[in-house]
Amino acid sequence: MTSSAFLSTQSDRLSLRATPEQQALLRRAADVAHKSLAQFILDSACQAAEQTLLDQRLFMVSGNQYQALLDLREQPEQDNAGLKALFARDAPWGQE
Repeated sequence: MTSSAFLSTQSDRLSLRATPEQQALLRRAADVAHKSLAQFILDSACQAAEQTLLDQRLFMVSGNQYQALLDLREQPEQDNAGLKALFARDAPWGQE
């Protein structure tokens, strides 16, 4: 990607306030990562956002919990209005 294409795609501005200590920490980390402060903050925020969304669709269970889920799957379905409403909504990770 050319630098002009890169600049044209990043036109929206975000702003935030930080304490001097937070800013110093972020600058040190950006220096270690060989990134600008803005790029470090944006990369870190996007990584945290992706992880937050991933946490909503992936969960870990023990062997016993997994077996209990499999057992529940074999039971006949029951009418559940709350579950129907939940599945009718768009998933948060699909909203962009």
